[in-house]
Amino acid sequence: MAVTAHSGGRSKNLVLAAMIFAVAMTFIDQTIVSIAVPEIQNELKLSSTGVQWAVNAYLLSLAAFFAYGGRLADTLGHRRVVVMGVLVFATSSLLCGLTPKGAVAQTWIVAFRAVQGFGGALMFPAALGIVVQTFALRERGKALALFFGIAGGLTAVGPILGGWLTEWTWRSIFWVNIPVAVIALVLISLSKPVTEHRPAPMDYRGLALIVTGIGLSVFGFQQSQIWHWSNPGIWVCIVVGVALLVVFHRLELRTSSPLIQVRIFANRAFAVENLVLGIAMLVFIPYFFFASEYAQISLGKSASGAGLYLLYFFIGFVIASQFGGRMLDRGGAKRPVVLGCALCAVGFYLLAGKVTDLDFGNQEWYIVIAGAGMGLMLTPASTDAVNRASRLSYGEATGITQTVRNYSASLGLAVLGTISVARFESHLRSSLVGQGVPAAQANSEAHHLSQAHRSTQGNSTIPHFVRLDFAYSTRTVFYVMAGVMAAAALAAWLGLQRGVQEVDEGEAADTPPDGGGSDGDTAPGRTTPGRGAPDGSASGGGSSGGTARGPREPGAEKDGPGSP
Repeated sequence: MAVTAHSGGRSKNLVLAAMIFAVAMTFIDQTIVSIAVPEIQNELKLSSTGVQWAVNAYLLSLAAFFAYGGRLADTLGHRRVVVMGVLVFATSSLLCGLTPKGAVAQTWIVAFRAVQGFGGALMFPAALGIVVQTFALRERGKALALFFGIAGGLTAVGPILGGWLTEWTWRSIFWVNIPVAVIALVLISLSKPVTEHRPAPMDYRGLALIVTGIGLSVFGFQQSQIWHWSNPGIWVCIVVGVALLVVFHRLELRTSSPLIQVRIFANRAFAVENLVLGIAMLVFIPYFFFASEYAQISLGKSASGAGLYLLYFFIGFVIASQFGGRMLDRGGAKRPVVLGCALCAVGFYLLAGKVTDLDFGNQEWYIVIAGAGMGLMLTPASTDAVNRASRLSYGEATGITQTVRNYSASLGLAVLGTISVARFESHLRSSLVGQGVPAAQANSEAHHLSQAHRSTQGNSTIPHFVRLDFAYSTRTVFYVMAGVMAAAALAAWLGLQRGVQEVDEGEAADTPPDGGGSDGDTAPGRTTPGRGAPDGSASGGGSSGGTARGPREPGAEKDGPGSP
């Protein structure tokens, strides 16, 4: 029997509200920290690479442990794991805000940012799994549009609130999570969401491989800013990291209880949507980091002014995300995903052409366009990917999708950070030489400035040539972002097929053999034309390619290859 709408709590809407508040902390921390980067860097005396680690440790931990969080939710129950995640996240937020000055500062804040990411990895897949189980397929697009849209709206509060709080103390940007956590716990207690609970063995070998592989591959790119590409250590980290991920894939194909059901990638729609999501995430989260630094270095804005600069992106994002959910329900994922990626690419391309003017007034509409494109594609791609994998458990499906997204975000920040620092240093060197500084001295000063503690950010004492050179490096980053989103649009256009998924691939297993459900659902193992696998077989995961099966009842036994 497929999981039906929530029946044990006060209402489906209260369940949705509880999950939105739970994950709001993870969304808020993706943007609020970017606003405070200059103040954190100055007070704790971190280099540019060090402060990027303070941001990226969170994303790395999210990516590395997301699949574990999904499996743990299936084993212990989604509600219990959401509560665990909220408590871990709130506690680590408190400790991030208590980071001491001195030699231990970087280790402390990076470590507890990683713990924050672990808390988010527990919380997010379990919360999203509860939402997916609570709402039937035909309601799910709207529900998840609200889930991501409202959570995104709360994320928009991050830059504004972060700007105001940072002008008091940057530490308060972490402490703001504590009241949000309290509200989430109260709503969870009131709504009492009913979720699946299926004990299963944990794949610890797979967990070790994916954590190490993701960590090493991102570490190599991130450290290239310090070690430089001529250092063999960089290539060793990247190559070994990628090799471990390949070993992880092969192990998951053979193990009876894998951490990630990699066979689901045989489903073309699921694979393409995760490819598109992965490409888009190379841009989405890193944008907030680079846009915040640009606003404070090149435009000379305060922390609160930088928050308002980022708000324009969220205005477009939140509005368009609602249209994306409706377009998914009415016509399938392809149109909103392709259109959204293309619109985002255009927005970033136009924005890149204006950043060197150092005038916010001629950038705002292009920021809105880029945000609208991202909002339009993100909900349909995420929702349809989960729907396609619903013959797996929901914890596994969301774990796969979010692992891809967060790994890409972490990788994007590392790669784009390398590009940004390299271009900034190159432009600084040229400017200094143009001012008559000897080449050797220009090289040294340019490197120092590109990595320096930016104590004058948001202050008129920054020399104009430094502001302009940083704007040129940001222009390069935004042009790269435009190209990345154009590639995502092309992948979606070539890989996705038209049409609506008419039947939940889990619910299909419960449909009578003649396909004669009351609402005309198709027969087991089938989807509507244009939405199944390329060979016409059932679209969905599972190793055997057999009849689609729905999520099992609590305590159900494993029923074949590919079962969690």
